[in-house]
Amino acid sequence: MKQTELPAPAPAAVVRPTTPQQRAARAQRNGGKPTLEFTERVPYDAYVRASTLHRLQEPLSDDPGEMSFLVVSQIMELYFKLTCHELRETQRLLRADRVWDALAPLRRAALHLEGLNAAWKGLRWMTPADFNRFRNLLGEGSGFQSAMYRHLEFLLGLRDPALIRPFRRHTEVYAELTATLAAPSVWDDVLALLARHGHDLPAELLERDVAVEHEPHAAVEAAWVRIYADAGPENHLRLLGEALTEVAEQFGDWRQHHIKAVQRTMGAKVGSGGSAGLAWLQRSMARVVFPELWSARTAM
Repeated sequence: MKQTELPAPAPAAVVRPTTPQQRAARAQRNGGKPTLEFTERVPYDAYVRASTLHRLQEPLSDDPGEMSFLVVSQIMELYFKLTCHELRETQRLLRADRVWDALAPLRRAALHLEGLNAAWKGLRWMTPADFNRFRNLLGEGSGFQSAMYRHLEFLLGLRDPALIRPFRRHTEVYAELTATLAAPSVWDDVLALLARHGHDLPAELLERDVAVEHEPHAAVEAAWVRIYADAGPENHLRLLGEALTEVAEQFGDWRQHHIKAVQRTMGAKVGSGGSAGLAWLQRSMARVVFPELWSARTAM
């Protein structure tokens, strides 16, 4: 089902800043009612690009349920991007030893992941029969091929260089993924931070090839045990550990929701992208984000 074609939006108007005094004067002129006349494009649309967003849905079938599948997928892509943005800001602050400041983007990232998890609720109505009405039209299209999700995994330390191969013919996307894979993950930056704060981490761990997935290390676990032993309010590293734990937990919840959604809509059928589907997703759950933050709890 194709949407009715809408006229192209007018060229983007510059969003003009206003002061509190200007807003108060406008409200007084309007008698407290919202402004209804504009000489250019509606300012909200000039900023949010809502008219552009609403042209990005092009269902492949006449099935009304496909719109839910498509829009929820696009919402998730935006949440992937937003979470990546917060994690990169976290890295910038950690590299500058601004641990307290890094807590804010980490907490925002956890909340964005919570919103991402909530998006699954928009698909809980979908049974195998519902999905099968349009699934074949998707061809080999699969969430496995989400470049932004790969960025998110790489930033969280889940690293498999083979997973960027699907993008080799998309040169810009491939270059961006290659750069993320070659740069330290959030966990790599955390380990470097711990070392700068006096925790004894071996050189081979700090100087390893960051494109290779981190293997859990006893020295990192021991560092977190020591950090958590100090429950004082000035122990910012402990607060960092808790913020990281929340991000890891919310991301783990998203992966679990993904498995449940697959079970609900297609059982153990093979995936559209060529994988074993459910079995492949279940195996991927063995890879843990920020592993020593979890294992250290046994020794606390």
